[in-house]
Amino acid sequence: MYAPLRKAAGALLVCFVAHGSAGADEWTPTKPVRIIVPIVGSTNDVLGRLVASKLEGILGQPVIVENKPGAGGNIGADFVAKSPPDGYTLLVGYNGPIAINKTLFDNIPYDPEIDLAPITLAVSSPQYLVVNKDLPVKSVSDLVAWSRANPGKLSYGSVATGSASHLTMEMLNEAAGLGATHVPYRGASPALVDLVAGNVQAAFLVPGNVQQYVKEGRLKLLASTGERRFPSTPEVPTMIESGYPNFIATSWIGFLAPAGTPRNIIDRYNKEIVKILRMPDVEQKLRDMEFEVVASTPEQFGSWIKSEVQRWGKVIKSTGAKAG
Repeated sequence: MYAPLRKAAGALLVCFVAHGSAGADEWTPTKPVRIIVPIVGSTNDVLGRLVASKLEGILGQPVIVENKPGAGGNIGADFVAKSPPDGYTLLVGYNGPIAINKTLFDNIPYDPEIDLAPITLAVSSPQYLVVNKDLPVKSVSDLVAWSRANPGKLSYGSVATGSASHLTMEMLNEAAGLGATHVPYRGASPALVDLVAGNVQAAFLVPGNVQQYVKEGRLKLLASTGERRFPSTPEVPTMIESGYPNFIATSWIGFLAPAGTPRNIIDRYNKEIVKILRMPDVEQKLRDMEFEVVASTPEQFGSWIKSEVQRWGKVIKSTGAKAG
């Protein structure tokens, strides 16, 4: 985990106690709330629906999850950025539309650091490098050797243009001279369908999206992108162990609201979503998906977004990655 994220998690308890004790004017909704997920069929969707189902009982109002995919998450994020700042529209945000696209796209219709208000950084996870079961490779070095021996034949899928799964492979393209061709999808589900079918050969995806396919032998797992090996797959090396120093790439998911949303509304959502993320059944579900619960304050999430914009911006400029 990156240092800013470790710091955010470590400081949570003190900040949350002070945060939760403030303000007697606690906001309560009086009509249904919408949670916008800017992608289809992914861990973002799973998390959004987990939180929504719990929020309904807490808030006493329906909480409806809507998928608005497209343009690497920009369509859904822009929809929320331009929604009234009244607490009735929230965003499930991830690396792409919140930290990556600001640099990757020449023009996006919103500024994630200005037009969206952070609520909480919910979870984070390293990624898995997986390949189609019929590809004759067993390691990262095998994959690189196969690609070099078969120029122009290796393609990789991503959950969206500008996602961590896109740029992480571009990092490997640059570091290893992999030469893989990017095929962007509108979510994890269609990317996985083509990966399993062999229409693309490789992908970096979060564990929750690929675990079952690996267990069933329909995908092969080569490496992970964290500092350490996953406890659930101790036999799988990290990219660092595979010969790529400092190759760390974290996916993360958080909740945001339109900029200008009153502080008491942000505070209420932060308090309740953090509480939900710490519920034993929710935490276990997220742990089963190999997510680490972060549950930050709004300020910590805002700082994290700034650091991620800078970090992925360097990757984009270094690799020459393009949108589309």
